[in-house]
Amino acid sequence: MRTDLFDFELPEERIALRPVSPRDSARLLAVDGATGALRDCTVTDLPDLLAPGDALVFNDTRVIPAELKGVRRRDSAEAAITANLTEKLDSRRWQALVRPAKRLQPGDRIAFTKDGAGEGEALLATVEEKGEGGAVTLAFEIEGKELAHAIAATGQPPLPPYIASRRPATIADLGDYQTIYAAKEGAVAAPTAGLHFTETLMQALDGRGVARHWLTLHVGPGTFLPVKVEDTKDHVMHSETGIIDRATADALNEVKARGGKVVAVGTTAMRLLESAADDEGVLHPFNGATDIFITPGYRFRYVDRLMTNFHLPRSTLFMLVSAFSGLEVMKEAYAHAIEQGYRFYSYGDACLLSPAGTNQT
Repeated sequence: MRTDLFDFELPEERIALRPVSPRDSARLLAVDGATGALRDCTVTDLPDLLAPGDALVFNDTRVIPAELKGVRRRDSAEAAITANLTEKLDSRRWQALVRPAKRLQPGDRIAFTKDGAGEGEALLATVEEKGEGGAVTLAFEIEGKELAHAIAATGQPPLPPYIASRRPATIADLGDYQTIYAAKEGAVAAPTAGLHFTETLMQALDGRGVARHWLTLHVGPGTFLPVKVEDTKDHVMHSETGIIDRATADALNEVKARGGKVVAVGTTAMRLLESAADDEGVLHPFNGATDIFITPGYRFRYVDRLMTNFHLPRSTLFMLVSAFSGLEVMKEAYAHAIEQGYRFYSYGDACLLSPAGTNQT
């Protein structure tokens, strides 16, 4: 499909730079993909929008403080460097995106510190390889758990570029950019639909008889990238690592067998569930990488409803929601959200989507 079919104009003031408080006071747009009906709600209404016996599926990945700031010293010359860790390669090597990349060459050493000025105790790394678009391989001088602890002590929350370009990360982001149930470290971006959940909301869902289940998909930086090719068939989808254990697969299959709805909390949960389901709609255990790219015309195998935030134009995520609820329905839903002042992107509001009747545009 043509990429420009998924474009839309978003006023800059609709981009949320900070979350609302409490988290579950965010707005929630309920979208019926079959009829196109729209209903303005809040996240606290979620229990009433679901039925007893339904099941929410959460991504329990935990965001690491993947943005590191430091100084490259070469002879007497110094340069300030920012690196965003993107993929762990082994116990001491990480793939990263750096800026400004032109100031780095293979063999350069960087001293990362909490203040980014190269003062105090430093986390040292060597540029092992340099690729395109600011990509580098960093080899750290420590490894394993020692390295993980040092990154946690030195790094900052890796805010999305549409936020980071407009304000610096703060102490508040350490908590704000993390779900309350985050457990398994490995993500460099948050599964943002989950940011809306509070303990109070969880208790209300329990009282409604809505079950909770967990999977893990470590979100990578590719989730923010727009599709730059003219046709979606030419786009190379980023790969992410995910896990669904047997107990979870069996429990969710039982939910479906009883007539309950499986509701994915976020596109990351959606993508992993669809990757692990077979053509007959049976979910299997999963442990590995997925690069599933869902566009209109895709036949959904497993997920019945989707809770997600509002996404970037021309993004793979807007293509996914358009595949689920219909392109024209989603364009109308987004136009409504813009007109009504909904807040977009990672710290923004959410929508609860039901599928199109045929899962087509």
